Amino acid sequence: MALVVQKYGGTSVGTVEKIRNVARRVARTYDEGNDVIVVVSAMAGETDKLVGLANEMCEFPNEREYDVLVASGEQVSISLLSMCLQSMGYKAKSYLGWQIPIYTDSAHSTARIKEIRDGNIREDLRSGSIVVVAGFQGIDQDGNIATLGRGGSDTSAVAVAAALKADVCEIYTDVDGIYTTDPRMVSDATKVEKISYDEMLEMASLGAKVLQIRSVEFAKKYDVVIHVRSSFNDNQGTLVMKEDADMETVLVSGIAYNKNEAKISVLKVPDTPGIAAELFSPLSEANITVDMIIQNVSHDGLTDMTFTVPRTDFKKALKIVGESANKIGAEKVISNEAIAKVSIIGVGMRSHSGIASKMFSTLAGEGVNIQMISTSEIKVSCIIDDKYTELAVRVLHDAFELGQIEVKEEDI
Repeated sequence: MALVVQKYGGTSVGTVEKIRNVARRVARTYDEGNDVIVVVSAMAGETDKLVGLANEMCEFPNEREYDVLVASGEQVSISLLSMCLQSMGYKAKSYLGWQIPIYTDSAHSTARIKEIRDGNIREDLRSGSIVVVAGFQGIDQDGNIATLGRGGSDTSAVAVAAALKADVCEIYTDVDGIYTTDPRMVSDATKVEKISYDEMLEMASLGAKVLQIRSVEFAKKYDVVIHVRSSFNDNQGTLVMKEDADMETVLVSGIAYNKNEAKISVLKVPDTPGIAAELFSPLSEANITVDMIIQNVSHDGLTDMTFTVPRTDFKKALKIVGESANKIGAEKVISNEAIAKVSIIGVGMRSHSGIASKMFSTLAGEGVNIQMISTSEIKVSCIIDDKYTELAVRVLHDAFELGQIEVKEEDI
């Protein structure tokens, strides 16, 4: 007998019939002799609808009330799935985050899990129940509902798997694994058999939407093997796991892109100690993630600073930066939302040279201008005009011959 954690995303539970399909899959896993915990997202489109209502009500919704609102979507899906399993003759019990409880910090809409009390779940498993958990949510130390950010159900699933020492954490979605790039954009994108935690962290942070980045962080920290699979077929998916020797033989594992980017430039900033902290600390306090940062060489005691933030936080960030710029005596703030980030990722880049130059020359050959560059041991990212995103992804995928990788169909 194994303990299996399965997570189903919004597209997998988007309709009543799809919920029935999930119930049949869960029941089959249970009938094979496994204990089963199911983590479920809100039905497809529900969270967007709730966010839209909040934004229609006011420009900057209260963060506590925002979480109360958007957490309600999962309550619908866990109850429907539990009802379906019960109608099929199985014992099933649903839990909201606070009922488990899953304790988080108080950073509303971007909360981090601090502790999971697993006593209630273990008792239900011992009694033969299938446990159905609302993803994306928990409770802070003051008893407030807190949500984990978009895609947070992945993090909920991996955290539950880590807390209960599950044998496997299966993430079911509408694609049957991790691909070398978005198969909707590149027709010969290839499914990857296995990928390291570090590569997946980079891909998730750079725009690949199959897994939320914090779920991969959790998996790496607690050594939880994730199996990304489709909820609509029984194909083998992609294993996200510790790095092994085979992974280093591939120079570039994938191409990621992210259009949820906006660029802010603060011009003629006094180049004195502490100025950067004065500029970026208010953004940190507002829980706004700053990604790429470039500071120009100082002239006459003045410098320019350019950085990127998520486009979803752009208006809020621009307001904060404007206030900070006035405070530090900068000349002006300019911005651009029409940008995208395109990245190449691969652990093989650690031991091979010429990867970055090949990326730059490939983009230059297509007339794509690079506005900003960021690198790590296993990735190179470029900011470009968003109108060139698809072109850039296609030519880079071809340049690194990712469509020619042979995929093994053997059991993993």
